[in-house]
Amino acid sequence: MKIVIAPDKFKGSLSGFEFCDAVEEGLKHVFNEAKIVKMPLADGGDGTIDVVKHYIHGDKITITVNDPLFRPISASYLYATETHIAYIEMAEASGLKLLDDADRNCMNTTTFGTGELIADALERGAQEIILGIGGSATNDGGMGMANALGYRFKGDFSKDLEPIGSSLDKVKSIDASEVHPLLANAKFKIACDVSNPFYGENGAAKIYGAQKGASTEEIEILDKGLKNFAKVALDTYDINLQKIKGAGAAGGIGGGAIIFLRGELTSGIDLVKELAHFDEAIADADWIITGEGQLDEQTLSGKTINGVVTSAQKHKIPVAALCGSVSISIEQQENFGLDYVNSIVKGISTLPEAMASSYTNLVNASYNFAKLI
Repeated sequence: MKIVIAPDKFKGSLSGFEFCDAVEEGLKHVFNEAKIVKMPLADGGDGTIDVVKHYIHGDKITITVNDPLFRPISASYLYATETHIAYIEMAEASGLKLLDDADRNCMNTTTFGTGELIADALERGAQEIILGIGGSATNDGGMGMANALGYRFKGDFSKDLEPIGSSLDKVKSIDASEVHPLLANAKFKIACDVSNPFYGENGAAKIYGAQKGASTEEIEILDKGLKNFAKVALDTYDINLQKIKGAGAAGGIGGGAIIFLRGELTSGIDLVKELAHFDEAIADADWIITGEGQLDEQTLSGKTINGVVTSAQKHKIPVAALCGSVSISIEQQENFGLDYVNSIVKGISTLPEAMASSYTNLVNASYNFAKLI
């Protein structure tokens, strides 16, 4: 028997690697001779960098860059010298996590530091760069990132503009005469799991601006700025950002990556599965066991378990989900394509107690699943 263990993390409780170890321990009590393949996954959110490191065997590179408010910080990314693949999480340089509450205002923040990470990776020899764009503190349409790579944004009288959110509505033209010479040689894949347009009622500013510190009035200014920026991009590059799903991701860097990096937007879980050669690894499996901290309606779109089920169905492999908590109906489970679902929580407990017992509970749940099959 071959069983593939392919989970996301239990946020705040178990990493994907710890999940794999716990499930293996439980299975071994029943299937001591089974072939068990451990393949932790992620969907581009927190912890993805550790999962990617496992598959690309990259080194962690740490350099000094600008944070969202142009202050020097140390930020890291992964680089694999053998394959020339780099994995960059924009949150490391341009993330909301880097700012105190009082400093959060996406009128003033920039993705410049993300561009500096990209430039460093290019100069080390990166030929393929995967950019995770979750958790941003920004709404600059990718201006800062592009500025760090040599693009210049001109306002009235061809004056260079500061690459921050409040400059978007002032952009009149884009100067690409000093773009980083290595940019054209690299392929970019952007981990993007939202479908927001660049601007408008469901756009970057109106949906995410408030959580990044913008007031109601500032959100209107940012939205107007994104609309202006999209018009300049259309006039300059003949690309209509408003028609591209996901262009509004991470304060518009989804669209900026298309324009300035010639990037391809794709789901985070699909990118991780590709790096892991997941579909090839599961081809002859009898079961796949997956899981995450909470299985709910959000799991049904773009998350790790959804990616596992999609691959499993191609090979007609049954999937079991062992999760911290479960809040889906039988109908949702059927539609989702899960053959077995179970919450690992034992007895009545508080959330901290349940999280502290996750490893032991998961071993027990895996043992009982093995006995059942």
